Amino acid sequence: MHILIVEDNALVASGIQAGLELHGFTSDTAGSVAQAQAHMTSRQFDACVLDLGLPDGDGVSLLRQWRGKGLALPVLILTARSTIEDKVAGFQTGSDDYLTKPFDLQELVLRLRALLRRAGGRTSDLLALGDCQVNMATGEVTCNGVAIDISRREWALLQALLQAHGRVLSAAQLHDSLYGLDQDVGSNTVNVHVHHLRKKLGADVIDTVRGLGFRLGARYCGGAA
Repeated sequence: MHILIVEDNALVASGIQAGLELHGFTSDTAGSVAQAQAHMTSRQFDACVLDLGLPDGDGVSLLRQWRGKGLALPVLILTARSTIEDKVAGFQTGSDDYLTKPFDLQELVLRLRALLRRAGGRTSDLLALGDCQVNMATGEVTCNGVAIDISRREWALLQALLQAHGRVLSAAQLHDSLYGLDQDVGSNTVNVHVHHLRKKLGADVIDTVRGLGFRLGARYCGGAA
């Protein structure tokens, strides 16, 4: 899952980014309203962690613009503003969650996972894929009770396909789920990760839709375990 972190304190932003990466997320950071708008225009994100006090504007106003344009991605406000009035304003503007600073990284991760679970229409973190079971919270995959070694990039790709519920995702969309803006990678990397997942989980775990991209294989479209 690809997270946009909008935070003007570079130290806080880098700490959140490093922590999210340890928990299997891909992320990019923006230190201002302008940077956040530019990132949101150029990439697709699965959720946003949004600070309110930004150098060129207010996070609430930014969120209001996004919601006014129909942008529906989950947004978690992360701010030092702790009054009930601030929280009411955040939720009324369209925030999906609100966490005050100082905060615990583990709580932030749990809240993000809950937002993504709800956005994906799931009530459980355990998903069945034929003979395999996927834990969306931990990234653990087992097939017939045997643990499968999945790399971080392979997991990000599989997670994106699972979250898509059978919709076709282009190579560019999958690339955005796997890599941040500052990572220079080859154009064939998505195909390489698809190949590896097919070898580990079965040739039909991912379908190729010629000219469009990839989607989860039909027989692997399971539900909560």
